[in-house]
Amino acid sequence: MTQSVFRMNCWYEGHVQGVGFRYQAMSVVKGFEVTGTVCNLPDGRVHLYAEGDEAEVRAFQEAVADELASYIRTAEIKTDKGVRSCQGFRIIQTQ
Repeated sequence: MTQSVFRMNCWYEGHVQGVGFRYQAMSVVKGFEVTGTVCNLPDGRVHLYAEGDEAEVRAFQEAVADELASYIRTAEIKTDKGVRSCQGFRIIQTQ
């Protein structure tokens, strides 16, 4: 039986590209047990996807938001549960 994990998709809007956002997320994730991805989107937003234990994923997202608060104008967050789809955490190219 496949174990279900908590999953979070977060779209950040503001001055979030060209400021090291993805690399800061990579730095922050080292303190958390989550897997996922971060990427720039063509429309100027950044998409952060994280999965794992719910408390750990939420704490990671909050840490990223705190670290980069001066660049974020809004954040849209959607959560669900499902099958783990990532191994590790990585930056991916623009979707």
